[in-house]
Amino acid sequence: MNPLTEHLQFFRQFRQQFETTGAVAPSSRFLARAMTRSLANRQGPIRVLEVGPGTGAVTREIVRRLPQGAELDLVEINEEFARLLQKQFEEHPHYMQVADGARVHCLPLQEFKPGQPFDLIISGLPFNNFPPSLVEELIDHCLALLAPGGEMAFFEYMFVRPLRCRLSGAKTRERLSQIEAIMQARFERHRVKTDWVFVNVPPAWVQHLRVEERVNAAQTPSPHTTPTRATPTAGEPDQHPAE
Repeated sequence: MNPLTEHLQFFRQFRQQFETTGAVAPSSRFLARAMTRSLANRQGPIRVLEVGPGTGAVTREIVRRLPQGAELDLVEINEEFARLLQKQFEEHPHYMQVADGARVHCLPLQEFKPGQPFDLIISGLPFNNFPPSLVEELIDHCLALLAPGGEMAFFEYMFVRPLRCRLSGAKTRERLSQIEAIMQARFERHRVKTDWVFVNVPPAWVQHLRVEERVNAAQTPSPHTTPTRATPTAGEPDQHPAE
């Protein structure tokens, strides 16, 4: 898919399904590299999950760095994006090289029940667009899908929550404050590093979390409520420049 077509597809889906698309343009290659940096040090038949891949801006970098024998699952709720991704694995030469170990799943993340845990999860979900209970459910589901020593990477646009809290009404401020509390609770327990990516629209942080043992939602501290089942329609820590 050429860059212009990708941007047009992305913007069309953004207009139609803002809550699940969450951005007006695909991630830059610099953001994609930061989100996949953990792949550079991994070898052998690892298991990788990408959540919310969209048009595949980060998927391209995953495919490029994926070690031989690795398995790749992609969970995308948007049917048009899922169709485009599947087409890439069927037609694009680079994707076809890993197609035997790749699977595209079109369903909500909460309904994805793999048989084995993952070594790496890369998420493009727009957490700031969701209700707090759904954010909690989604991020805890990802952490529960990780094998011991496994890592999760996801991005957040820099300073978006603080700025929106200043400019929004009381209801939105409360929602974003609850999301901030949810994130900080997970950061305190699991975060290992943060990358700053300035060459992106808008600039972003990439948060890297690690679990040392298998976890489930009940083991993760809840700062406000017990998560409920839902169907969806990323303070500065240790600082690292993006690759």
